[in-house]
Amino acid sequence: MSRLRIVHRTGFSYELPATASYNEARMLPVSNNEQFVLQANLQIHPTAAQHGYVDYWGTQVSTFEVLTPHTELSVTATSVVEVRPALREVPDMSWEELEKTRTSSTKFVEFTEQTRLTTPPEGLAELAQEIVAQHKNPGEAALAIAAAIYDNIEYTKGVTGVQTTATHAWENKKGVCQDIAHVTLGALRAVGIPARYVSGYLQSKP
Repeated sequence: MSRLRIVHRTGFSYELPATASYNEARMLPVSNNEQFVLQANLQIHPTAAQHGYVDYWGTQVSTFEVLTPHTELSVTATSVVEVRPALREVPDMSWEELEKTRTSSTKFVEFTEQTRLTTPPEGLAELAQEIVAQHKNPGEAALAIAAAIYDNIEYTKGVTGVQTTATHAWENKKGVCQDIAHVTLGALRAVGIPARYVSGYLQSKP
């Protein structure tokens, strides 16, 4: 178990004073089996009253409004979490069980719907189908699909943006975390495996 302190800063600057701004920030971590939140707070400048709630997806949301003229708005999230070792067992579920589960649960139905960003090109969908045909259960197939995408896309900064689609990233074989996530989501959903994108931090230099 390790303890991490995370500081995340973001903000806006305006050429002319903004008379008011209304905001939702999703910058605070959640406690689950893999991490325990010891401390988490949001600092806002100019100072603003905050309200919090947990949204439909289980994300901690902070809402606030600044009603005085301002040319800059800064938001700093500071969190201390204990990270616990994660057990990564491949689910022992058959394709028939998966089909029954994903069609009877609203949550999983939503995790199989493609979006503009995740819709895979024909070649990627075919590759995913080929991988599925080689594996006896969805868990093993999902890992194999993710590995194939990892082998085919080069992590490259500056070549994509927030609106880049899975099709574009796959055809150019370059992108960053969000692009690889969108490609993987599209491939998994194309073969009926529910998948979602969970945002987080990578400790690349422990």
